[in-house]
Amino acid sequence: MPRVAVIGMGPIGNLHADIHKEHPLAELVGVCDILKERADLAADRLGVPAFHDAEKMLRALAPDIADICTGGHEYGSDHYRPAMQALAAGCHVLCEKPISNEISLAEEMVAEARERGVCLGVNLNHRFTPAASLAKGWVEEGRLGHLLFVNMSMWIKNPAESSPYFQIKALHPHTVDIMRYYCGDIEAVQCFATKAPGRSIWSTAQFNLRFKSGVVGHLVGSYDIERGHPMERCEVAGTGGRFVLEDMFRELTLYPAGNLEKTVYTNPIFGGMRDFSDTFRNRIGRFLEQVSEGVAPEEIDGSGADGLAAQKVLAAAIESLETESVVRL
Repeated sequence: MPRVAVIGMGPIGNLHADIHKEHPLAELVGVCDILKERADLAADRLGVPAFHDAEKMLRALAPDIADICTGGHEYGSDHYRPAMQALAAGCHVLCEKPISNEISLAEEMVAEARERGVCLGVNLNHRFTPAASLAKGWVEEGRLGHLLFVNMSMWIKNPAESSPYFQIKALHPHTVDIMRYYCGDIEAVQCFATKAPGRSIWSTAQFNLRFKSGVVGHLVGSYDIERGHPMERCEVAGTGGRFVLEDMFRELTLYPAGNLEKTVYTNPIFGGMRDFSDTFRNRIGRFLEQVSEGVAPEEIDGSGADGLAAQKVLAAAIESLETESVVRL
């Protein structure tokens, strides 16, 4: 059973630690945070040792898996150092998204994991739902025929003012990953954005995308809209039909071409996903399963390479916005 240590004990780190604590494929052995009070409170609650220096914890405990839940600027600036320390210690690493908003640092993380022969995963949790997996199966079975286009949208109300590109960097690792999950690599990006009244950041953005497969895509995201209604929608269409996925797990509908009978999957009331936190349970559970099964690092679902690919698309979108041009990856 993999021995797991969690680094970064904010709300997300505590959620990750709770999941590892209850999971049959994990043994939670320690928690770490540079803020002593946060580490100590979590350790007391979970019944494991507290550390305030990641490298010291890695030496003392020698965990099999390090789960990196640090935050930082734009939610991702503090991931690099503890992740590299854990990889150097020979740990498999699961890292919160974004892997890093600095492409060079993300590339170092992916390269280090590859050189060490260990698994590097990113918490791209929106793809880890029964509905999302069912849709992936439909694509792989050819039920949509030759893929033509994908439309994606996601919005949440986030009033935080950070860097000009905070919304693009912090929200869209998920949306871009979902689009790549179904349609493959992206080769060209064009981005437009606007600032809602009172905002100093580009709080709403729209992307046009072209995939290497020839699929064309459209993405809209916003930090300006309340999420009382569905907050995420993905539509993928081909010559054989299309599907629409609402809120990652709530409902999935297949519309076959030339057939008025549609197929609908609805998240069940009993035994289904309870809420958004279950996407974390599914994602973490999948990583634990794959590590326990000895899956090759390059076969990890939601890998570091996937996280890096999403960040490259977002960097291209920012360049497009700044230059008012189409940017090719």
